Amino acid sequence: MSRSLQKIEGADGQASRLSVLAAQIEALLFLASSPVPEGEMRTVLGVSAGEVSSALSELSDHLGNSHGLVVRSVAGGWVLETNPHFAEVLALFRDSARKGRVRLSRAAVETLAVIAYNQPVTRAEVEELRGVRSERVIETLLSHGLIRIAGRKKASGSPLLYRTTPRFLEIFGLEAIADLPSLEELGELGADPLDDLTGSGEESSSEPAEYGEMTDAP
Repeated sequence: MSRSLQKIEGADGQASRLSVLAAQIEALLFLASSPVPEGEMRTVLGVSAGEVSSALSELSDHLGNSHGLVVRSVAGGWVLETNPHFAEVLALFRDSARKGRVRLSRAAVETLAVIAYNQPVTRAEVEELRGVRSERVIETLLSHGLIRIAGRKKASGSPLLYRTTPRFLEIFGLEAIADLPSLEELGELGADPLDDLTGSGEESSSEPAEYGEMTDAP
């Protein structure tokens, strides 16, 4: 049976309304960062122009106006985009997400990197490594849930210890702290741990780095 005519079966063994080819095109459009021409679809999927055209029509009919996404022809190609019928709720979501966005100063990211690579660590140890006072920055990182108090060190004065949080892992796309590249690996690459966290290999900038789901830090 032609791939364009095969149907995707659900867990109950019943065929869905969407053919395999239409579903493959849907996946391609979801992954693409720019409009995908039909010619590229034919090449990638190894099908004819007619099959691509039919699958696109099928996908468009399948999504219709009842789904959150629609398929549309744009600039000589095809895109999968949000349904304009839901523009109002999407605008509300964008406004909400924008309010939760943060711009971390380099000092804040530097402190975060020191804690991430040396945890559990005290404020005095952070300041020794950075060479500057870090009390205010640590308070900011605590308030945003990027670090947490992890007990006290068994030393004179019993200073507080700090560790990164699951939110830190989420923000920087890590499964676990063990996924951070080792300092040895960074050294071999000539990289800076701070650059690894900021995603930048450029010289220090006075401009804060922006991350999602946080608020302004000093």
